[in-house]
Amino acid sequence: MLTARNITKNYGSLQVLRSVDFDINKGEIVCIVGSSGAGKSTLLHILGTLDTPDSGTVTLEGKQIDTLKGNKLAAFRNKHIGFVFQFHHLLPEFTAVENVCIPGWIAGGKKREVNESAITILESLGLGDRLQNKPQQLSGGEQQRVAVARALINNPSIIMADEPTGNLDSARAKELHQLFIDLRNQFNQTFLIVTHNEELAQMSDRIVHMKDGKII
Repeated sequence: MLTARNITKNYGSLQVLRSVDFDINKGEIVCIVGSSGAGKSTLLHILGTLDTPDSGTVTLEGKQIDTLKGNKLAAFRNKHIGFVFQFHHLLPEFTAVENVCIPGWIAGGKKREVNESAITILESLGLGDRLQNKPQQLSGGEQQRVAVARALINNPSIIMADEPTGNLDSARAKELHQLFIDLRNQFNQTFLIVTHNEELAQMSDRIVHMKDGKII
């Protein structure tokens, strides 16, 4: 479903990625692990079209995405890729349901339909009584679930998560781990996760180890 071939990336004289090949299948939960500086986040950002490789190709759902530019790239990313980061990046002036709606509105969805979908997703994630709360009125775990709901709103091909449990305590981290598994089991949702959390990695279908810019 997602294929990358011969991905390289340099920052000046620093070679961050060295001819990386990568594949992920529909419905897989794959974790990328490795020490800091191994190239994990850089690879995730390139696969998610947030960064561009110096060479190589990335194909998602049969579409070569490394060649897309500007508005076409932004529209493809918004429709096909959901993101969950260590820092939730929720907009503080908007409620939980409004934060979830934003990618759907950007995609051109009808306001009422997007709002109804956002409410349904938030309720399924146990946040039915937090719909009108703003981020500062939510716990860290609740904010992260709102971020997951936002990633799901456009029914993306894949959700990419960069250290999604990095700011959560162990109990909230376990809840988020189980949520990913539940979403995969119920909806065949695909996840690609960069993590230092060994427990999360062990719960995934496949662990990809990186070192010095290569998959080992």
